[in-house]
Amino acid sequence: MKKYITFMAGIVLTILFSSFTVPEDHSPVTGVVAEGLNVGNKAPELAFKDPDGRIIKLSSLKGKVVLIDFWASWCSPCRRENPNVVSTYKLYKDQEFKNGKGFTIYSVSLDKSKGSWLQAIKTDDLTWEYHVSDLKGWNSEPAAIYNIRSIPSNLLIDGDGVIVAKNLRGPYLAQTLEKLLK
Repeated sequence: MKKYITFMAGIVLTILFSSFTVPEDHSPVTGVVAEGLNVGNKAPELAFKDPDGRIIKLSSLKGKVVLIDFWASWCSPCRRENPNVVSTYKLYKDQEFKNGKGFTIYSVSLDKSKGSWLQAIKTDDLTWEYHVSDLKGWNSEPAAIYNIRSIPSNLLIDGDGVIVAKNLRGPYLAQTLEKLLK
């Protein structure tokens, strides 16, 4: 009986102490969210050139809810998804969110041809202002940073740059944004 009580006490203590551990994604002292690629992580910084050669930093969009959208002009599934992204952008761009004012898109193209990239932006009516590409196709640095293996692919971040959802296609983007509204 004594062994059983000792055994059970050990299990209870293990359960109690394991419930007080700090998740790996947060600093126990500062509460700062760790950078990473999972929901709950702070999104890694991106700083790449727009079509005019200006560097646009992802962090410059802090305070907004941002869809980081990986796509390319040559990608048929991406082009089929673009009308959904456009309509969702128009619907939510000026909305107030629990953790962000407004919604925008940081489009990352995996194109190699600047002409094809620009033509797709125009043809698909991608009216937001944050379009970047290093024109390296599948060797794209932003895609490597985010471990992108297929497109279309996206991550939704809140006003603090924390990833709140991934790979939202079709109605799921709007449904997720709706849940984040104030």
